[in-house]
Amino acid sequence: MTASPTRPLWRGRALAFTGIVLVAFSLRSAVAALSPILAEVNADLHVPTWVVGLIGAAPPICFAVFGIVTPTLERRFGLERLAAASMLVAAAAMIVRALAGDGAVLLIGTVVLFAAVGVGNVVLPPLIKAYFPDRTGMMTALYSSLLAIAAFVPPLVAVPVADAAGWRVSLGLWAAFAVAAIVPWVTMLVRARRSSPLPTTGAIDIVEEPTPRVLGRLPRIPLAWALALTFAISAASVYACFAWLPVVLVDMTGLDHAAAGALLSLFGAMGLPWSILVPIAVTRWNRVGVVYGVALVAGVAGVLGMVLAPTAATVLWVILLGTPQGLFPAVLVMIQRRSRTHEGAVALSSFSQSVGYAVAALFPLGFAVLHEATGDWRGALVSLGILFLFTIPAGIIVTRTRTIEDEWERRHGAW
Repeated sequence: MTASPTRPLWRGRALAFTGIVLVAFSLRSAVAALSPILAEVNADLHVPTWVVGLIGAAPPICFAVFGIVTPTLERRFGLERLAAASMLVAAAAMIVRALAGDGAVLLIGTVVLFAAVGVGNVVLPPLIKAYFPDRTGMMTALYSSLLAIAAFVPPLVAVPVADAAGWRVSLGLWAAFAVAAIVPWVTMLVRARRSSPLPTTGAIDIVEEPTPRVLGRLPRIPLAWALALTFAISAASVYACFAWLPVVLVDMTGLDHAAAGALLSLFGAMGLPWSILVPIAVTRWNRVGVVYGVALVAGVAGVLGMVLAPTAATVLWVILLGTPQGLFPAVLVMIQRRSRTHEGAVALSSFSQSVGYAVAALFPLGFAVLHEATGDWRGALVSLGILFLFTIPAGIIVTRTRTIEDEWERRHGAW
C-alpha cells in the first residue's frame, strides 16, 4: 500500500480545512459553558439538582447513542451534509438553551445539542481521512488540540461575559461558531452540485461499523473490558467535573464563581499536554503502566486533597483531578496496539466507547443524587476516587502485550 502523495495544505481544500477547524471547536465549546454560570442560571430558572445531573449526563449518553446511529445516517446523507446539519442543529439548540424559560427547556436544549455533537464526533475523523489523506497525522493532531482548547476556553470566559451581558449571552454566544461551521460545508455542497462530486461521494462507506460477529466476541475477552473501563474512568471524571466542579469549588473552598470557572478551565486545559505526551509514552517508550500509574496516583491524590483539605492547595487538587484525562489518548492508541486486525480495531473502538460512555453518564447524575442525600460533596468525590482505583486491574490487563485476537484464540480457538 503506497502512501498518499503530499500536496499543499490549502490547494483545493481550504473550505474543508476551515470547516474541520470550526466543527472541531464547536464539538466541545458547549460542554463546559453552563456549569461556571449555574448560579446565575439557577437564580432565574430555579433548576432542580437532579435536572442539573441529567444535563451533565446528556453528553456521554448522546455520544453513546449517536455513535451507533450515525453510520446509518452517513450512508443515507453523506458526510458533508451530516456535518452541516449537525452544526445547524447544534446552533439552534444553543440558542434554545440561552432563551430557556425553565429547567425542562434547558434540559431539552442540552439533549438536542449533544445529539448533534454526537453526530459531529463521528463524522469529523472520516472527513479528515477523505480530504487530507496525505496529512492525516497533522490534521488529527490539530483536531485533538482544538478539542482540548474548546474545553478550557468557555469556562474561562463564561463568568466575565455573564457578569457583563447576562448568562443568556454567555450561554448562547458559542452558537456563532456553530453557524460559521455550516458555511464551508454548504458552500462545498452547492459547488459540488454544479460540478464534480465531493471526495466522500462514492461507493465506499467511510464511517465504519463493527461487524456483529466480532463485536459479539468482545464481552468474552477481559482485555476488551479493561480498555472499556479505562475509557469509562477518563470520561466519567471529565463529565462529572465539567458538570459539577465549579459548584463543588464554590461550596467547599469559598471561591467566587469567576475563580471557580477559571479552575474548571485549568481542569480542561490538562487534556492538551496529555494528548501530546501520552501517545509518545505509549508508542515510542512502551510505558503503558506508567500512564496508568500516574493517572491512579494523581486522581486519588486530587480526590483526597479535595475531601480532606480543599482550601490547602486547591489549584494543585484541580491539576491532579485533570491528570486522568491522559487515559483517553492512551485508550485511542491502545485500541490500535491491542488489535491485530482492522475489523478487531473497529469493534474494539465501538465496544470501548459504548461501555465507557454508558458508565460515564452515571457520574454527573450520581453526584447530584449523593449531594441531595448527604447535603455534602465529599461522598460524590469519594465515588470518583473509588472509580480511579479501577485503573489498577485495568492497567494490569492492558499492559500485557497481547491482542484481543490473541486472547480469543487462547481461550476459544481460531479468530
